[in-house]
Amino acid sequence: MRYLIYARKSTDDEDRQILSIEAQLKELREYAKRENLFVYKEVVEAKTAKKPGRPLFNEVMVEIEKGHADGILAWHPDRLARNSIDGGKIIYMVDQRVIRDLRFPTYRFDDSAQGKFMLSIAFGQSKYYIDALSENIRRGIRLKLSKGIWPQWAPIGYINERKTRTIIIDEGKAPFIKGVFELYSAGSHTLEEIHQKVNALGLQGRKGRPLSRSQYQTMLKNPLYYGVFRFKGEVYEGTHQPIITKKLFDRCQEVMRLRGKHKEPQTERFVLRGLMRCGECGRMITAELQKGHVYYHCTKRLTNCNQKYVREEELAAQIGEFIQTVSLSDEWTKRIIEELERDRNTSLHSSIPQQQNQEAKVKEVDDKISKLIDIYLTGTITLEEYQRKKEDFINQKQELQESARDFAAGSTNWFEPAKNFVTSLNRAEYAVREGNLGLQREFLEKIGSNYILKERRLVFSSGAPYRGLLKAAPFPNWRRGWDLNPGTRFLRSTH
Repeated sequence: MRYLIYARKSTDDEDRQILSIEAQLKELREYAKRENLFVYKEVVEAKTAKKPGRPLFNEVMVEIEKGHADGILAWHPDRLARNSIDGGKIIYMVDQRVIRDLRFPTYRFDDSAQGKFMLSIAFGQSKYYIDALSENIRRGIRLKLSKGIWPQWAPIGYINERKTRTIIIDEGKAPFIKGVFELYSAGSHTLEEIHQKVNALGLQGRKGRPLSRSQYQTMLKNPLYYGVFRFKGEVYEGTHQPIITKKLFDRCQEVMRLRGKHKEPQTERFVLRGLMRCGECGRMITAELQKGHVYYHCTKRLTNCNQKYVREEELAAQIGEFIQTVSLSDEWTKRIIEELERDRNTSLHSSIPQQQNQEAKVKEVDDKISKLIDIYLTGTITLEEYQRKKEDFINQKQELQESARDFAAGSTNWFEPAKNFVTSLNRAEYAVREGNLGLQREFLEKIGSNYILKERRLVFSSGAPYRGLLKAAPFPNWRRGWDLNPGTRFLRSTH
């Protein structure tokens, strides 16, 4: 008689169960040698037997039906089948004498009425085991969800804590994740640019491989990073520590939505295009490439404008001169931020009533979620309506909690914008030194507006959102010190 050796593992993850395959084959070969069995072929399959449809198992059945082999040699009946269809097929083929023999080192099979009955029980036990295992897994997942614990592999930026069975922040990767969201939210970097820039810094996935562009896009769409997660269509509040705020996540979604709109392909990259208007006719300033140089000029659409071309190098020199005038040194940046932090701590006590108000609103949202569950259980609303309303409530609660944390930090109204503004004044000079015109444009857009190009000169007003920041922030301790910084005189004159 000719036997087919069939060895199976239940997962494609070679690192986890490849040793079980080696152990099966070793035992089966020794058993065949000991029993003097002729092995026609060995088949190894990495596929679960929970459902029918294993390709190599089906090939084994076809080979036996064609008469190429007479029997099967496997480690245990559960290697052959864990579902009723495959188990029933094997018993039927034994009944019809298509399969003339089944051999197992761990199980004795007799081709008799009692033997086939006991085999059906063995297949039934295998099915019961896999069903009970699945139910236990689902029960564990439901328990985790009720506690706000992410039930699967941790996404990049988090790691699975085996002792508590939760996810915790990966201190090495979390700063990269936050940086990705901050870069994208600014709207000045494409997904491909972020992909190349962050990969160059060394961010890697779970298996030590660089992240793909699609992985960055998935990351930017994942609400788990701000504290909530979606599992099988339903949103849950996470108990894990968030890496970013919901405000930052929402800004990224808005940038992604706007970029999803159709745009004409741009063959050349003109950094300053779209920034300026003509000082004579008010039309937009466009750009073109001529003999290796970029020139900016008025579109002159439906008008007789007399303004001339200006080379990008000349505009860059004007921008660099202005930035060097308003930039802050490292020393002054450090001193100002220290004063900002002292003023923030002073204002902390005055925010207690606001914190209490936010906490009361959070409790109201919790009550609404509890009532929503009762409404759903009575059948008043559908599952889709329940999931949609629950998601709205959870996001509303997340925003209230973030607002409460802002009050607790004393930075709701002015601290973070002020700190970012001062830091940007410090970084601006580095952008000039590096010759990075894109970063210089970002800085100009932060501190100014109404950019006009006239007579080959760039002028603008400081009407940006940062304009009233210095007046709004409580800086009595360092106002006079600021006036002594020679690098700020030009900025002050434009207010």
